[in-house]
Amino acid sequence: MSKIACIDLAEKGKLKLEWAERHMPVLMQIRKRFKKEKPLSGKKIACCLHVTKETGALVRTLAEGGAKVFVTASNPLSTQDDVAAALVKNGIEVFAWRGNHEKYYWCIDQVLNAGPHILMDDGADLITRVHTKRKELASNIIGGTEETTTGVTRFKVMEKDNKLLFPVIAVNDAYTKYLFDNRYGTGQSTIDGILRATNVLIAGKTFVVAGYGWCSRGIAMRARGMGANVIVTEVDPLRALEAVMDGFRVMPMSEAAKYGDIFVTATGDKDVIRGEHFKAMKNNVILANAGHFNVEISIKDLEGMAKSKKTIRENVEEYTLGDGKRLYLLAEGRLVNLACAEGHPSEVMDMSFANQALCTEYLVKNGMHMQAKVYRVPGEIDNKVAKLKLKSMGISIDKLTEEQKRYLNEWKEGT
Repeated sequence: MSKIACIDLAEKGKLKLEWAERHMPVLMQIRKRFKKEKPLSGKKIACCLHVTKETGALVRTLAEGGAKVFVTASNPLSTQDDVAAALVKNGIEVFAWRGNHEKYYWCIDQVLNAGPHILMDDGADLITRVHTKRKELASNIIGGTEETTTGVTRFKVMEKDNKLLFPVIAVNDAYTKYLFDNRYGTGQSTIDGILRATNVLIAGKTFVVAGYGWCSRGIAMRARGMGANVIVTEVDPLRALEAVMDGFRVMPMSEAAKYGDIFVTATGDKDVIRGEHFKAMKNNVILANAGHFNVEISIKDLEGMAKSKKTIRENVEEYTLGDGKRLYLLAEGRLVNLACAEGHPSEVMDMSFANQALCTEYLVKNGMHMQAKVYRVPGEIDNKVAKLKLKSMGISIDKLTEEQKRYLNEWKEGT
């Protein structure tokens, strides 16, 4: 029995789903085949994903493939309640509503109560729950997939510690995922979230991006495109060097804190911005996080330093510090692109969720013969998604001639 905010929102959600699906041609091609072949027939799939219109398109594709799908949210503030209602109308069991902070793990347990064969995760909470609180379910699970960098990092640690109980495919590590979803999706949707929450002018402001992984570089690129003066902070010397040669200023957060007008974290680690940094900041600074968990900006430090706090706009909390300085935290420090906006555009999620669908099919066919470790997305799946995306865009590319193939596969021909 589903638990959502309001079933009366279903018609609005249906329109959102239709809009998304018209912009996800690769996933729709996969759905067409799934509907005919039913490769997921008889399988139960538990999904812990951001409940957006794009996720809805994926879930409906899995259902067309013959699966019984159960959905919960991977963040308390990322659920689009109208989409959740539309999915329930489509016969999908959904346990998600915006603001389910107190019931977050209760919702995860509801999808696990179905006894799933496949787990589809975004951030590791679903699969970790099986490993910590619901181990009795592990023997029935063929495998799982993981959508984001944070989750893949956790599962690699679990594999290293010999704690992983079944195979997990790192969908995040597919080229057709992180080069596009992480970079272009996070870049655009993070700026979108900040603008929807604040409506501030970005041009001319100093914009500090914590980290220079694929998500962070997307944010830095888009902020520069909006006219911001961008500073990057890093702990990795190679990524810091990349940022310098991409034309950004690079410095420690302790220095950047003095100059920034807008700060965005996307590192996957905790306390990236903390008390010492808040103390050095200017008045009216905006703080946002684009990493999966709300740990990158130390809310504990911010709360401890504030003499007062109030909600100034939807998704904007004003913290007044002892010296009278005001700092503005967006979306409780949670994913700003999903909590304040709609998440990544459908066109880029088309590739990410095509990988999810095809990797689920791969697990059904091969999972029983796979070891309990983290796997990369098979190269043939990655290439297939890229080819389908290019075709949907009306783009053709060259093919190697037989002579070129021969040249690439021999070593004697030289100068």
